[in-house]
Amino acid sequence: MRIIYSLIFLSCFSSITCAQRTLDTLPFRDTSLSLEERVKDLIARLTLEEKVQLMKHESPAIPRLGIPAYNWWNEALHGVARTPEKVTVFPQAIGMAATFDTEALRKMGDITSSEGRALFNEALKAGKGIAQYRGLTYWTPNINIFRDPRWGRGQETYGEDPFLTARMGSAIVRGLEGDNPHYLKAVACAKHYAVHSGPEHNRHSFDARPSLFDLWDTYLPAFRELVTKAKVHGVMCAYNRLEGQPCCGNDPLLVDILRNQWRFDGYVTSDCWAVSDFTSFHKTHANNTVAASDAMLAGTDLECGNLYQLLAEGVQKGLHSERDINVSVTRLFTILFKLGMFDPQDQVPYASIGREVIECDAHKQHAYRMAQESMVLLKNEKQLLPLKESKVKRIALIGPNADNGHTQLANYFGTPSEIITPYMSLKKRFGDKIKIDYYPGTEIIKMLDNAPSFAQIASEAKKADVIVFVGGISADYEGEAGDAGAGGYAGFASGDRTTMNLPPVQIDLMKALKKTGRPLVVVNMSGSVMNFEWESRNADAIIQAWYGGQAAGDAIVDVLFGQYNPAGRMPLTTYKSDDDLPPFESYSMENRTYRYFKGEVRYPFGYGLSYTTFTYDKVDCVSKVQTGKRIQVSVTVRNTGKRDGDEVVQLYVTHPQSANIRIPLCALKGFQRIHLKAGESRQVTFTLFPEDLALTDVKGNLIENAGEVELFMGGGQPRYVSGSTAKLEITGEAYQIY
Repeated sequence: MRIIYSLIFLSCFSSITCAQRTLDTLPFRDTSLSLEERVKDLIARLTLEEKVQLMKHESPAIPRLGIPAYNWWNEALHGVARTPEKVTVFPQAIGMAATFDTEALRKMGDITSSEGRALFNEALKAGKGIAQYRGLTYWTPNINIFRDPRWGRGQETYGEDPFLTARMGSAIVRGLEGDNPHYLKAVACAKHYAVHSGPEHNRHSFDARPSLFDLWDTYLPAFRELVTKAKVHGVMCAYNRLEGQPCCGNDPLLVDILRNQWRFDGYVTSDCWAVSDFTSFHKTHANNTVAASDAMLAGTDLECGNLYQLLAEGVQKGLHSERDINVSVTRLFTILFKLGMFDPQDQVPYASIGREVIECDAHKQHAYRMAQESMVLLKNEKQLLPLKESKVKRIALIGPNADNGHTQLANYFGTPSEIITPYMSLKKRFGDKIKIDYYPGTEIIKMLDNAPSFAQIASEAKKADVIVFVGGISADYEGEAGDAGAGGYAGFASGDRTTMNLPPVQIDLMKALKKTGRPLVVVNMSGSVMNFEWESRNADAIIQAWYGGQAAGDAIVDVLFGQYNPAGRMPLTTYKSDDDLPPFESYSMENRTYRYFKGEVRYPFGYGLSYTTFTYDKVDCVSKVQTGKRIQVSVTVRNTGKRDGDEVVQLYVTHPQSANIRIPLCALKGFQRIHLKAGESRQVTFTLFPEDLALTDVKGNLIENAGEVELFMGGGQPRYVSGSTAKLEITGEAYQIY
């Protein structure tokens, strides 16, 4: 019997080996052929039914062709997300935006794709297909504009400014996708295209109707830059409608602009079950078969959902042809080939990345660095900070986020092996040298059960040298509809916020602490801005700490005690009152963000304090430039203080205002984060291109016109910080960028 079994095994093994050899001889496996030839050969071997199944995010295996199962859905917003394995977790995207550090973000993307590659390589070698959250097609970055601080998902973005968003988004694309000329390390995906910035409760039926001016001035520039310059390989269309047409079936967006104007040749995926919304919520289509057909014909190549199986029926009904389907399948397989899925692994430069990179020391150190860089010092009365270890013997550490690692992870998160909270960092760092009296005091939005009263906590806090209150909110309350907004508490709705105020229970606790007379430091964790109405008047110092990832606690303590000199900058405007905000559902940019808000603000976009001081010499640039020409603008920055530190050099362009057309009050057109030792100086140079000096007209055209503009270079916006200005005269005929 052993002989018989051996013969059977050898026969089976021989059959498998022969089958593999046969597959290896097929043209689409031949790496000497062009990518186009290989993809064309593979598609020619697929049946119609196989093709439509491969156009769903959960794509089945095709064993006869050696095509493994592949799930396109993966997330990497601030590190590899939603995997059961332990991975490195960075600050939430809005916190990374506060770094104003494109190189740090590019490196974060590179680290993330390395850890993702390790998990992918392992799954590919196992031969069981690529399951959800194991693939290399990451549905990130979110480059929607954080136009309104109430939007719960704004934390996933890079803030309110199109220029900052475009540069930070491009950086993570470069980091994720790599720089190999033949293979992609991973695939980034610019989302949600387009005009998708809340509210969350009606996102599946909402019809956004911005003006052409706002569409091209605010909502599309970041997408344009990622597609035309960063060469991102994926785009995700949004849930909402734009001008009455669902974004995932929107011909102007997907055909006219994305494919024809911007020449995008990558793949488009729907947001999850967005195509189902055509019939269920938008009511724009008679049935799901027509909905699937229209989405595919508009250029949505992949459906996150289960309706694209109806595309075969659509061929039978004459709604589209198999040739139309081939266009999308070609785009999808081009991506998979570029990832090296059908090539010998010794030819794929990223195939050797193994588990040893996951949570390695270098990766954890970079998460720590980005947490440090994200910290924004908003107030520092009488230079209370940094605290002096020699003078602080007792700290009252109070607040719901003082020892809440979950809050630090934000949404769309992975899970690290260790999360360092502020309480853990203080205990680890100082041991018995400084006594730490820790009281959560409250939950984020309500009183704690069986906890000491506020009066009792204040009585104990009075014994301390300083009170550090670590409060804010969490992604349990602000975030994506369905994931956040739990409990229906006041101040939150379906993941969005209804007020910029801190939950009242936390304000009440801080009022009790204020009465002690002890110095009060407020550390705020949130993905959006608070108005800090009470805090700005009563706290001695305020640190905006965002959701800082696994190392946030260490970064916060570093700032508190001066081991790190903060230099983060606000990627958002901090308004004084909810009354300053226009209606949430209005997508007009009138009186929104620093570019168009004309009222007084609490803390402006680009704002952040330091423990040292910087001065700016005279701006060095030509006095005149012809339309269509680029110029260089330079300034020398000096650290005039006694501490080493970072400075975020910002370049703003200001055009004369007009009563007839809307013109930004000023606009960020360059930024660079630099490190200067005490007494050190450095020249910083930016290149201004015609599009940086141009303005959007009412029809959405970007045109550079003759006239005079003012240039400002400083550590923040003009009017709010000292810096250096220069006048620039633009001469010549009108020059249209697009």
